[in-house]
Amino acid sequence: MRTITAHSEIERLFREGRRVSHPALLVLAAPRPQGEASAGRALFVAGKRLGGAVVRNRSKRVLRETVRRMSGPWAGWDVALIARPGTADADARTLDEAVNKALESLGIV
Repeated sequence: MRTITAHSEIERLFREGRRVSHPALLVLAAPRPQGEASAGRALFVAGKRLGGAVVRNRSKRVLRETVRRMSGPWAGWDVALIARPGTADADARTLDEAVNKALESLGIV
């Protein structure tokens, strides 16, 4: 799975990306810049407000697995999944439905 690592690319995604909110997570998406490879990339964010390292790491693992189940990352798009307080404890079905609805409303799937 290709991830976004460069700080400038993360800033671009947060600045230009469209957002869709759900109680369990927040999804940001932006088309890849012209001239770059069309393979999609993902970013997983869990801020310190969620709790300690164990909770943050579990939240990111859960989000990564959700993207894998949904055959992501999606070609031509940079997608960020941002954990919220309920992400670590949410069941897989809830997260799958939330991400699917968000991607549909953003026009990705």
